[in-house]
Amino acid sequence: MSAHAMQRLAVLGSTGSIGVNTLAVAAMHPDRFRVDALAANRDVDRLFAQCMEFRPRWAVMADETAASRLRERVRAASLPCEVLGGAAALEQIASHPEVGTVMAAIVGAAGLRSTLAAAAAGKKVLLANKEAMVMAGPLVMAAVRETGATLLPIDSEHNAIFQALPAHYAQEPARAGIRRLLLTGSGGPFRNLPTEKFASMTPQQACAHPNWVMGRKISVDSATLMNKGLEVIEAAFLFNVKPEQIEVVIHPQSVVHSLVEYVDGSVIAQLGNPDMRTPIAHALAFPERIENGVAPLDLFAVATLQFERPDLSRFPCLGLAYAALRAGAGAPVILNAANEVAVASFLEGRLSFSRIAVLVEEVLAQMPRMRAGNLQEILAADTEARRVAREWLAAAVH
Repeated sequence: MSAHAMQRLAVLGSTGSIGVNTLAVAAMHPDRFRVDALAANRDVDRLFAQCMEFRPRWAVMADETAASRLRERVRAASLPCEVLGGAAALEQIASHPEVGTVMAAIVGAAGLRSTLAAAAAGKKVLLANKEAMVMAGPLVMAAVRETGATLLPIDSEHNAIFQALPAHYAQEPARAGIRRLLLTGSGGPFRNLPTEKFASMTPQQACAHPNWVMGRKISVDSATLMNKGLEVIEAAFLFNVKPEQIEVVIHPQSVVHSLVEYVDGSVIAQLGNPDMRTPIAHALAFPERIENGVAPLDLFAVATLQFERPDLSRFPCLGLAYAALRAGAGAPVILNAANEVAVASFLEGRLSFSRIAVLVEEVLAQMPRMRAGNLQEILAADTEARRVAREWLAAAVH
């Protein structure tokens, strides 16, 4: 085994499923990884337990009230850990000189600023926050180029593509001989459900994903296929390919995590059991490989792999995402914001499952083309789209 420098980690979104899996992989390799900072929104109990186990220098809670509760518990336990509160503190630890690697796993638009801060500080950024790329892909990529940051995708699909690309891929698909990227998706829990039943689906049913254990927001996005749509937009920015060079393939087994098709007819895929520890460990140790606790893939047990075209009439969110990507400028920001409002309303029981796509389509149709050239413009488009979405909801519900 080669000698390796100790990596000092900040895990943003440490109490979510990606954060928990990241800490599990890091804990297997105490000679490689030191957890310096943990950050969560408001889950005080779980973050405190993580502080007890990993003894980070900093713990951040985006929610100020939660931060003061955590501070009391950390003090009572005599932990040598500084507790910070508020959104600015997330950016502070994401760009801290002593932190080398940042796991960006905060869900939604809330993770944008800290992801950008890590890229702007030249960190090794493990990108699990797809909404940051959807909203500000060009900005994130520009920051990476300017500072020489390393950007490693954690979404199993983008990580698979990254692994199937040439070793020193330089965002030039034509020079690398790439024809298409094939993004796989399981089709979610409603892949074969008659569409007339969509309206009556509950949050519990939408969150019961067949292959992956995920948070509620991403689970609903998987059920509508908006998750795949957001991944299409993310892939376009990450790998610098055109919308027509990205094809979504429904693959119920979730064993082939994505594929790259080259001009010579070669198609290179990355396979593995559906377990997020695989892409997390790949990115943490990159360019080396490490053990991660995932069971090896048994091809004889899998036996059969299926591939189907996605049905855009069943899953209009996927089509809306492609349309937003083609429209460019602020359209992906608007799509993401409207979807976040729609999904939250569905989870609260205020919007039916089949109306999620309707709301997103309405907001995209109602809003003028907005610019998204810098962070201010992106946040303005995000705020405005949320306002329009909430107005539509208020009018539609009554």
